[in-house]
Amino acid sequence: MPRSVRVAFFVLVILIAIPAATARAVTRMPVGFYDDPSFRWAADPNPTVNLKSAETAGSSVIHVLADWSQIAPTKPANPLNGNDPAYNLSDLDALSREAAVYGQELLVTITGTPKWANGGQTPNHPPTNLANLTNFTQMLAKRYNGSTKTEGIITHWSIWNEPNLQLFLTPQFNAAGKAVSPAEYVKLFDAGYKGLKAGNALSQVAAGETSNRGHNAPTDSVTNSVAPATFARDVSLINPKLPFVAWATHPYPTASIFGPTQKVAYPNVGLTTINKFGADLQTWFKRPVPLWITEYGEQTAPASKLVLPVSLAKQAADVKKALQLAQQSPYVQMFVWFIFRDSTAQTWFSGLEKTTGAKKPSYNAWKKQAASMIGVTTPIKAGKAFSVTVQVPKLSNFDKRGATIGIEYTIKLGGKKIGNGESAAKLTGTQSLTFTSGYKLLPAKTYAITVVATDKSGISQTIQVSGVTS
Repeated sequence: MPRSVRVAFFVLVILIAIPAATARAVTRMPVGFYDDPSFRWAADPNPTVNLKSAETAGSSVIHVLADWSQIAPTKPANPLNGNDPAYNLSDLDALSREAAVYGQELLVTITGTPKWANGGQTPNHPPTNLANLTNFTQMLAKRYNGSTKTEGIITHWSIWNEPNLQLFLTPQFNAAGKAVSPAEYVKLFDAGYKGLKAGNALSQVAAGETSNRGHNAPTDSVTNSVAPATFARDVSLINPKLPFVAWATHPYPTASIFGPTQKVAYPNVGLTTINKFGADLQTWFKRPVPLWITEYGEQTAPASKLVLPVSLAKQAADVKKALQLAQQSPYVQMFVWFIFRDSTAQTWFSGLEKTTGAKKPSYNAWKKQAASMIGVTTPIKAGKAFSVTVQVPKLSNFDKRGATIGIEYTIKLGGKKIGNGESAAKLTGTQSLTFTSGYKLLPAKTYAITVVATDKSGISQTIQVSGVTS
């Protein structure tokens, strides 16, 4: 059933510039959770308890919303100043600091127009003056660019939540029944992107955040929608050079009981059509287009009376299967589960933990499968020295940009150690390190590279890398 109410990296993904016909699965990627209540607003336990538990489960990315209508319910006098009293940013400030302590990067989706910016209408109406959105996103990117210790670092963003649904963006169609939401979305993306890049040139911005399905024809004033693949195709026709780093999508089953293997009719997008969607995106935009699955989940009891929940055992099995399908795809480069911990009926009861904090069977299922996935996949040219970029949010919490970080690494092929080395690298403003190895690897292989990064105080972070040679 469609969600009517919802509250609304992470690892810097290295794009694999391989033609679609020869693309291989991204065996390691950021995995994590989308859950504003648990990570920002929880009272008992506090958000740090949930962040620690998410880290233990095997998470490297936390996805949350920056709801413009809630952050700026009144018009700021100084919109580029995050300390303007009109802004409510204390919870996002706290999360930006605390997430890094537990090795988590943040992906933040900017969405929802305040009444003062759209003529007093609901948040799904776009701003009447797009410059207001640009100012808001510029403020956010600048506030979280890592220049101070007051706030943490956020460099990964996406623009608008499920813009192919009337619930989040209106209008979807014009009076003649033609889909107009893709054109509206391109305007929103351009305005948001401009601000994010002005606030921090290192910002990585995803497009889409599309819902799993749509009708492609007017239905009524509440449920109008455009199918996700149709929406993306139309966006490409309007601007094939839209400067996003990935397309984010939400390939839920139409009901939890159908699970990740549900056969869906394209241009709707589920996990069984995710590869067709990925291939089409590359064709439409004429370039490699990574897919970020930024929402997926299945509810257990107690769920809404409108939603038939799955058993705890089925949720656990489906957690494993969904992660496996993502890992097997040549296009998917991130997977995020909605949500981490059950909290209120205003979200979902799809957490891996119950409201009491008791772990559902899906917690351990996630933990086991995520262990083989968390990290990054990087392309390597065989027969040459190669460079590797890894994310170290935990170190960025303790060390300033430009700090020298020591690196130790080992390289394995088929479980057999074939080499190791030491290096050093400077910490960047994207919470990353890049180092070069002198080893020359064989073609058409996938190497397991374990990287241990340690600062001068002895604080370390371990990152798993899959090196795919060509």
